[in-house]
Amino acid sequence: MASEALNLISEAWLPVRRKSGAYSIIRPAQIVEGFKDDPIVGFVWPRADFRIASFEFLIGLVATTCPPVDYRVWSKGWRSPPTVEELDEAFARVADAFWLDGPGPRFLQDHEDLQSGQELVERLLIDAPGESTVKRNADLFVHRGQVECLGRAAAAMALFTLQSWAPSGGAGNMTGLRGGGPLTTLVLPSEDASLWEIVWANVPAGKPVAVDNMDKVFPWMAPTVISGKAGTDVRAKENAHPLQCWWGMPRRIRLDFEKSDGKICDLTGQSDDVLVSGWRQRPYGPKYAGWIGMPYGAGWTIHPLTPRYRQKEGTEWLAVHPQPGGIGYRHWAGVVAESADQNRLPASCVANWRNERAELAGVLPNARLLTAGFDMDNMKARSFVESEMPLPGTHGQDQQKKIDRLALQCVGVAAQIADILRGSVREALFGKGTVSVDVTLLSNVRERFWAETEEPFFALLQDAAGEDGEDVALRKSWLQTLARAALQEFDATVILEPDMGITEAQRSALARRRLGAAVSGRGKEGEKIRDNLGLPAPVKKKQKTTEKVS
Repeated sequence: MASEALNLISEAWLPVRRKSGAYSIIRPAQIVEGFKDDPIVGFVWPRADFRIASFEFLIGLVATTCPPVDYRVWSKGWRSPPTVEELDEAFARVADAFWLDGPGPRFLQDHEDLQSGQELVERLLIDAPGESTVKRNADLFVHRGQVECLGRAAAAMALFTLQSWAPSGGAGNMTGLRGGGPLTTLVLPSEDASLWEIVWANVPAGKPVAVDNMDKVFPWMAPTVISGKAGTDVRAKENAHPLQCWWGMPRRIRLDFEKSDGKICDLTGQSDDVLVSGWRQRPYGPKYAGWIGMPYGAGWTIHPLTPRYRQKEGTEWLAVHPQPGGIGYRHWAGVVAESADQNRLPASCVANWRNERAELAGVLPNARLLTAGFDMDNMKARSFVESEMPLPGTHGQDQQKKIDRLALQCVGVAAQIADILRGSVREALFGKGTVSVDVTLLSNVRERFWAETEEPFFALLQDAAGEDGEDVALRKSWLQTLARAALQEFDATVILEPDMGITEAQRSALARRRLGAAVSGRGKEGEKIRDNLGLPAPVKKKQKTTEKVS
């Protein structure tokens, strides 16, 4: 990179991989380059969080400058992407907001040149050990001192990732617009989708930013809205434009730049004439409020890429956050489809795809859902979780609603049986009420049950897509699948040994009997499972009568 100030619109800085395997560094408008012959298919950052954040950056950039106005425009953009020159022209309108360094406003950095002590550059990374961790010498898994300087490309993406997903960080360190560490969901239209297709599949419909709204969309273009006791909340349509959902700046940060003098970026290994050696911050940046129930286009959403939930009707909407072990079919309600009680809603990018765009694109059977984000424990990042699962679709709204109802019923019953399985294993091994159900052994039993039944779940939905009539047979088949998985997991965990005491053996037998009755639809637990799955009661076998011989 040249020693002049870096503009993230006009300069090449995004590391990408093409279908042929070729690696290159591009400016944002080049995402459509070689679309027919050798399209760009992904990013090659050395960190998974940068890769996901890069998708968010590009989707937000397109949503801000040249979004589809309606489904017709979207369909045209899917069939015939814009040219590099057309995107350059669209992006150039906001280029003044994308200077990373230089004398004017700086991308995602405070409007003022902050005066404070310098932070280590590695602390721009969400999972880097904090000051308290280092003082206690507790950085056992993510060690300090791994990153001492960053090239400007890596620094830009680290800054965007931190500002977009900012976790709680102590007094005055505000969380991101979606709350700390939100879940990001992305539609992958097909297994070999190009970067442009992924961006276009997830971009919401809307209108491009107007020139007179630049400072309301990009908060660093104006004096920072300070929070705290005497501060002001940042609210959509009051003192901020709804498009700021892509460009939230909760932290007051200024990067420190210096000449590289032959050093390279510790993260990417790339050379740059200018490196970021540290950063300064001040507390009480913008406090975002009221964005979770904000309307975006035709749908209500906290952010077009993040699902949301509420505890019950009338309570505050919250962003869904990543879970230990990742997101799987158990999270279907609220991540893929709206829950039956309407208290869990998928991201609008997922709803738009399933309701309209999948059929327009003609790739109904091939789409997948990518979910990712940091699993946070308050200020501590436990891990970065990322998972994929099929995103089945079908022709027609009525058929889609039918399959969604089936999916929600199947997931609900699986959750019931997972809980009964965990409780039965606890009773067998430890007796009732003596050990928490959250201990590692019991949690692992539940996790293995979910893993064993995930593939059959998606096979069931695929079969349901071809069904025109009632699907009672599919529901019965699903219950049988759950029963086999639950009993197999119980038997693999609760092993009867020859020297086992009578009490322990009886306890294990009773626990297995409870589980067997539930998964076969008998007893109170089994009856509830049948009702929730919409299955009739099992036919009782007639008892044989014996004649008295005279």
